Amino acid sequence: MSRAANPLRDPRDRRLPRIAGPCSIVLFGVTGDLARKKLIPAIYDLANRGLLPPGFGLVGFARQDIPADEFPELIREAAKAGARTPWRDTVWNQLAAGVRFVPGEFDDDAAWERLAATMQELDEQQGTGGNHAFYLSIPPAQFPVVVQQIERHGLAEEDTGWRRVVIEKPFGHDLASARELNTAVAAVFERHNVFRIDHYLGKETVQNILAFRFANQMFEPVWNSHYVDHVQITMAEDIGIGTRAGYYDGIGAARDVIQNHLLQLMALVAMEEPVSFNAESLRIEKQKILANARPAPRLDAHTARGQYVAGWAGGELVRGYLEEDGIPTDSTTETFAAVRIDVATRRWAGVPFYLRAGKRLGRRVTEVAVVFKRAPHQPFSKNDVEELGQNAIVMRIQPDEGVTLRIGGKVPGTAMEIRDVLMDFAYGGAFVENSPEAYERLILDVLLGEPPLFPQHEEVELAWQILDPVIDYWAKQRTIDTYTSGTWGPTSADAMLARDHRTWRRP
Repeated sequence: MSRAANPLRDPRDRRLPRIAGPCSIVLFGVTGDLARKKLIPAIYDLANRGLLPPGFGLVGFARQDIPADEFPELIREAAKAGARTPWRDTVWNQLAAGVRFVPGEFDDDAAWERLAATMQELDEQQGTGGNHAFYLSIPPAQFPVVVQQIERHGLAEEDTGWRRVVIEKPFGHDLASARELNTAVAAVFERHNVFRIDHYLGKETVQNILAFRFANQMFEPVWNSHYVDHVQITMAEDIGIGTRAGYYDGIGAARDVIQNHLLQLMALVAMEEPVSFNAESLRIEKQKILANARPAPRLDAHTARGQYVAGWAGGELVRGYLEEDGIPTDSTTETFAAVRIDVATRRWAGVPFYLRAGKRLGRRVTEVAVVFKRAPHQPFSKNDVEELGQNAIVMRIQPDEGVTLRIGGKVPGTAMEIRDVLMDFAYGGAFVENSPEAYERLILDVLLGEPPLFPQHEEVELAWQILDPVIDYWAKQRTIDTYTSGTWGPTSADAMLARDHRTWRRP
């Protein structure tokens, strides 16, 4: 059978694909945006690459009472709209044979009995062998009740196969709630069967940070406080909150992005070399960084937050956050957040990490910029180097994935004039294989039981431990800064770096 190109090969033998064994996914919140736009297309793409078993099962669980005969068509529409591989009816027909739907509320015991019967039916008809993953694509407040219902109805028992649970971020809203959630999940599932999804860790270019650092001898010797001046980690979005008011308000940019995505990126940039790339070795090194990371002491000087107001973005006049549907007019939820983090290790002592995230900014970009100190002695006149900045390594996570080196080069001519030049590596142009979507890799890893890309509960709690003081400080403020849509955040963010005699990069 013709299959789409497979970049998800077995690393132990690149000729062999990493194919999941008999199994099914029970997808809670199957009618939500994440399921329709990301998860279902990723499942189709995995099937199209030949990485799912012929008898794979997909069970949708949602409160909407959708007729059983209409549900496969809804799944088909979502898969076709979001698929990144070519559409093939033969692949879809095989996948559709294992599609089921169970309507009901999470506290409806009858619905859970129907779910148990459906899982048993898949074992018998599709040959799923008792192997089932529960994917919680639902609001975090509903995690505990769903996990408890899974236990109550005996669905977590591994009598004939494995049972795993997948939890989407955010993992709690502070340290205390994260601990409560971890306790509730640990009471039902063994540690190795819990997969906390941070889709950023599934991106090829995020994993390329490790390859860039540890496979290239020229960079690792200067990856420390002797040579690095500071690090900037940016996740900028040019869109607003859209239809996510119910989720976003009260959460904000710090909880939504910095606590998980950006602190994980920081840990990968700052960690020591692991003994291997298995889950335990990576976890140990990331935990060391998170355990030694703290916000800078002066939260008034080294944090910033703001809300976007109406302005021009992408050539379109857009409304402000307080004018978005479903947002209270007195909301102080931040749509932009910036914080300076200090890492108290020998390698990074004295090197600030500046993390920022926001919506309605100048453009969509996620990047890590390692900015180096100026050369201790430059035998050039001031005029020769007036346009010369600091050397930098910029790792672009999205879009236009790749790495850029900023170095000083001589301008053609007789004078010794130096100017910044860029050396660029484009990830997509260097490899002929298409990069898999992050959720493809993460879902496949769940089905294979391979956890290297999933943060453990210790990492989650340490991240909240870093961020909680900042959120508590902001909660005491009665006002919040604003910034015009299409710009790069509030002036307080610029002032934050100016106090350290630095400036933000303009991606």
